Amino acid sequence: MATDNILFRKQKYYSPSLRKTYVAELPLGYEGEFGPGIKALIISLYYGGNMTQGKLLEFLADLGISISAGYLSNLLIKNHSGFETEKKEVYDSGLASSPWQHFDQTGARVGGVNHTTNIICNPLYTVYFTTANKDRLTVLKGLQPGRELKFILNPLTFSLIEDFKIPIKWQNALQLLPQETVLGESEFNHLLNKYVPKLGAQQVTRIKEAAAIVFYHQQTDCPVVQTLCCDDAPQFKLITADRALCWVHEGRHYKKLSPVFHCHQVILEQFLDDFWDYYRELLAYKNAPSPEAALLLRSKFLLLFETQSGYELLDERKQLTATKVSELLRVLEHPELPLHNNPAELAARTCCAAT
Repeated sequence: MATDNILFRKQKYYSPSLRKTYVAELPLGYEGEFGPGIKALIISLYYGGNMTQGKLLEFLADLGISISAGYLSNLLIKNHSGFETEKKEVYDSGLASSPWQHFDQTGARVGGVNHTTNIICNPLYTVYFTTANKDRLTVLKGLQPGRELKFILNPLTFSLIEDFKIPIKWQNALQLLPQETVLGESEFNHLLNKYVPKLGAQQVTRIKEAAAIVFYHQQTDCPVVQTLCCDDAPQFKLITADRALCWVHEGRHYKKLSPVFHCHQVILEQFLDDFWDYYRELLAYKNAPSPEAALLLRSKFLLLFETQSGYELLDERKQLTATKVSELLRVLEHPELPLHNNPAELAARTCCAAT
């Protein structure tokens, strides 16, 4: 590979009648100091090859190409309206392609400040978007791309608010706000400040989450995801009708146990063997589901996670897993669902490697 400096001679035409001079434009892609070849190479290596900007600068310098860090950054992030349009089309089509979606989040730095990169995907696509927060409202924004959050108060909202354990006096005060009316975020915030000014920040967040969740399920502008395949983080709860929890993520809790006594080590080793044997049985069920097999697997789940082993820390961990039986065994009702969230987690690692 070598540099190729090109000199363009642009034709110039003067119009006597208009008293204007016209200069021919450069061929498409040659705007700025570099041609389309090197621009395409940089974009491909950054996004497709996961090279950092620092490594790209080193690589280009080795080739004798002098390019500033600022120019490189602008080349990667600016004037990509075509890519943005394509991303929107992929995003909308991806959400519409399946009633279930993978969702994961990972840390990111933006201008030296901690942010969160969100990953939504299924076997057909992967989309990233970075936000300042990682709460339920962030997840809801991710499920409604390109749209502002909307809120509504109705009986379903108050049912969720009750689940969030908002005191009755505040629930009664919320009845003064417009009911069955779709509100934007700024308008909803204004009404909350007006009618319930003494609400704590956490209570305001829970109320907004409830109102946003209910609106999401009644809106028709974008497809409503029925099942999120995710980990057990609280921000994923209550947003969709179902959750399918990741078995690989659940297994990591047990790998963190570090027993001192040999007898406990043996117990843990045997349990891990049983855990992954059961996981493989679930994989086999996906290929040949039946009511009888589902019933047997439910029984085996209870036996695996409710039987006392004598290793106290292991038994405590097993009890926590047992409380998630519905989310971990969602595949028995819907064999098409994945058993793990690896596609989103692997996509998150790709994102981290590129930053």
